[in-house]
Amino acid sequence: MPIKIGPLSVAPGTLESTMTEDLSPAERYAAARKRAAEQATALASFREMYDFGLDPFQIEACRALESGKGVLVAAPTGSGKTIVGEFAVHLALEQGRKCFYTTPIKALSNQKYADLCRRYGSGKVGLLTGDNSVNSDAPVVVMTTEVLRNMLYAGSQTLTGLGYVVMDEVHYLSDRFRGAVWEEVIIHLPESVTLVSLSATVSNAEEFGDWLDTVRGDTEVIVSEHRPVPLFQHVLAGRRMYDLFEEGEGQKKAVNPDLTRLARTEAARPLYRDRKRGRAMREADRERDRRSRSRVWTPGRPEVIERLDAAGLLPAITFIFSRAGCESAVQQCLYAGLRLNDEDAREEVRALVEERTASIPREDLHVLGYYEWLEGLERGIAAHHAGMLPTFKEVVEELFVRGLVKAVFATETLALGINMPARSVVLEKLVKWNGEQHADITPGEYTQLTGRAGRRGIDVEGHAVVLWQRGMSPEHLAGLAGTRTYPLRSSFRPSYNMAVNLVEQFGRHRSRELLETSFAQFQADKSVVGISRQVQRNEEGLDGYKASMTCHLGDFEEYARLRRELKDRETELARQGAAQRRAEAAVALEKLRPGDVIHVPTGKYAGLALVLDPGLPAGRTNGHRGTEYHDGPRPLVLTAERQVKRLASVDFPVPVEALERMRIPKSFNARSPQSRRDLASALRTKAGHISVERHRKQRSQAADDREIARLRAALRAHPCHGCNDREDHARWAERYYRLLRDTSQLERRIEGRTNTIARTFDRIVALLTELDYLRGNEVTEHGRRLARLYGELDLLASECLRDGVWEGLGPAELAACVSALVYESRSGDDAMAPKVPSGRAKAALGEMVRIWGRLDALEEEFRISQTEGVGQREPDLGFAWAAHMWASGKGLDEVLREVEMPAGDFVRWCKQVIDVLGQIQAAAVPEGSTVPRNARKAVEGLLRGVVAYSSVG
Repeated sequence: MPIKIGPLSVAPGTLESTMTEDLSPAERYAAARKRAAEQATALASFREMYDFGLDPFQIEACRALESGKGVLVAAPTGSGKTIVGEFAVHLALEQGRKCFYTTPIKALSNQKYADLCRRYGSGKVGLLTGDNSVNSDAPVVVMTTEVLRNMLYAGSQTLTGLGYVVMDEVHYLSDRFRGAVWEEVIIHLPESVTLVSLSATVSNAEEFGDWLDTVRGDTEVIVSEHRPVPLFQHVLAGRRMYDLFEEGEGQKKAVNPDLTRLARTEAARPLYRDRKRGRAMREADRERDRRSRSRVWTPGRPEVIERLDAAGLLPAITFIFSRAGCESAVQQCLYAGLRLNDEDAREEVRALVEERTASIPREDLHVLGYYEWLEGLERGIAAHHAGMLPTFKEVVEELFVRGLVKAVFATETLALGINMPARSVVLEKLVKWNGEQHADITPGEYTQLTGRAGRRGIDVEGHAVVLWQRGMSPEHLAGLAGTRTYPLRSSFRPSYNMAVNLVEQFGRHRSRELLETSFAQFQADKSVVGISRQVQRNEEGLDGYKASMTCHLGDFEEYARLRRELKDRETELARQGAAQRRAEAAVALEKLRPGDVIHVPTGKYAGLALVLDPGLPAGRTNGHRGTEYHDGPRPLVLTAERQVKRLASVDFPVPVEALERMRIPKSFNARSPQSRRDLASALRTKAGHISVERHRKQRSQAADDREIARLRAALRAHPCHGCNDREDHARWAERYYRLLRDTSQLERRIEGRTNTIARTFDRIVALLTELDYLRGNEVTEHGRRLARLYGELDLLASECLRDGVWEGLGPAELAACVSALVYESRSGDDAMAPKVPSGRAKAALGEMVRIWGRLDALEEEFRISQTEGVGQREPDLGFAWAAHMWASGKGLDEVLREVEMPAGDFVRWCKQVIDVLGQIQAAAVPEGSTVPRNARKAVEGLLRGVVAYSSVG
């Protein structure tokens, strides 16, 4: 019989009963009261909803939350920190208040919405994203963070009764493009709202917690670095899987000596190259040859999956930092005859896929690659990347979680929050393209990627497998694997939209004070302390250097100053000469026309070249409507070696002129190897015999400069010039001035980091005042319009509405113009000028570029810099033709074939255009304007077929 004490029962013979029997009656009574109090808490009823026990960090966070504190929970991926967010939902419902659950991406919002609906019922849960609005007045609403930010600025009635806000993946505030939104929400939420911040393990959680404590009040910081499923690290080389670390006790693990020995042996082997066949050697032959000559090799993708399957390490996610690489990996596995599903699983896959894709028009399935995709899924293999149709990605996620897809090849976007844990994670390489160059992945990125390995409640352990690559350093890999955390850095910057919204709500002075409370300013102010200490140390060093350069013949500081002035003058004249040569070269480039044959004087593409597009600066067309560049001419050329490249001013240190003229065929296609080969051959035939005169070097300006002559005379006349220790003193003087320069830079950094956000805000307000968006603390009619426009090019959109640029445009033409506000091309400057619709749309797009040029000049005048994350980038016309075609009713096959774009990218950009069209429709446009009506029609034209399909609601 259990013994009842108050509302609790304690079974005899249990550990708890034994401990209770050892206590005195008073202690037993106190323990019973404590248990009774715990049973009466919201946490006790919440724990009963789960069939597993909560971890200590989850209990600690939930208790803090129930006591009325805000919490910051930093824990590894897959550790179950969302339990704390779900407890906030539980508290809100129990207290009759609202809870908003925010996520960084729509896919996560959809996933969390489905989870909460299963637990609390669809009547109590709503969803708000850019695409969907489901039951938005529910007590629990899942939304993207941007939606909550927009609500706060609009003073939405939906905020009434809000008690809790959960910010899932709060470490997104480091994101360079969207991170500011998280800080805006944290700063502007009403004081009565309790904030629950859920983050990946970051090394400065305490610093972030200190800031939350400052702006939100009492905040408990709970950090857990314990992985519920232990992670084992491996390197797959040839036929063997090596452990990265030696087995042993203690925190500090040693690198496996077998792996170190392998790396040393392979590094000593000569790198064999087939001189006869060179590039013509087939990939399969190269692989066979490599294996025969080396003891280890990088296993192929099908081989890796087979090895993992044999070792019982599936399901696995293989991270490949390329969309094309992911698709190629699936095809390689299919060609290799890999099958990971039995017949029953195949039928289950087909049934689920057909159900989920029933809304997609049948005629679009072929162009979307549906049948190839389905074949991979039936075999248990799939790709996952941003270029895929959202529906396809969601199906892959669902099948993977169900265990019907066992091998996924994904880009790193899969690591960002989507609940798709695996038994193993494979990394092909430790290098990825970061948008500018190939760079090593950071410890933070490695942690995020490998964090997917190990499914809680399913796997006893997780496995991270890195494929062997020649030149790999086991020590470097161990460093990545051993660094479990990374710092959280603010990316907060004021924007035009933020400025007018803040001034309208709080006035200029209070807005400035609010921005001073941002995490960005908090971090900047803390960093000043260390810099100040360095300045003090430098000043002590300056005193020592000054004493060492003392000369008995005279004032050596004065002599050193003369030497420095002479050096600076010579440097300045050399710089002026270089600037003059660059200016002459730029003038010569502006005279070029399509069809000119030139000789590129230097650089990687030196030699004969044919001008395809002059690439003239904005505002200068020279009769040619090509791609325009604001930073000077950037001609697109075809070299004699058949390469099409866009050159920069650095390739032309001296003026260039046309050697010959050639006709460019209308049928010429820069993307066609045959077209390039034929035209390059014609170029060599036409101008290959022409010899180019070398540019003669001009006489140096320094030879005739009076100031240099005066300084040299003053040096020779100075008493210290005759000192035997002159050069020794001069070395100390050089060190003195170098340290003085460094100290001045540090002092400027201190000055620059103090009130940086507020100073940027002041410059933005000054520019908006100049454009009549603000008048002191008053927001004008134009300012109220800008307050409704969210996006990177908010000010440009507002100026286009004010100037009537889009008046009289049809719905498809308006969609084309709006696309330039959101689209950003993945390709570099080498691309040809984008195709744009003709007629009114083309004129409107040209006017948008001209308005941007005016705003860009104004930003330069007010010292607002895009490099600091503020300001308007140039509108990108690369999606205008696609948006126009789709809004005009063209078929998906025709549109995708014309624009050469993955279906997933096409859908994503269409949805962003729809979002901005909705903002334009809601903005306060002048009475009688045609824009709102046509914006609505444009949305209707875009929101069809694959774009209209939604997995929720």
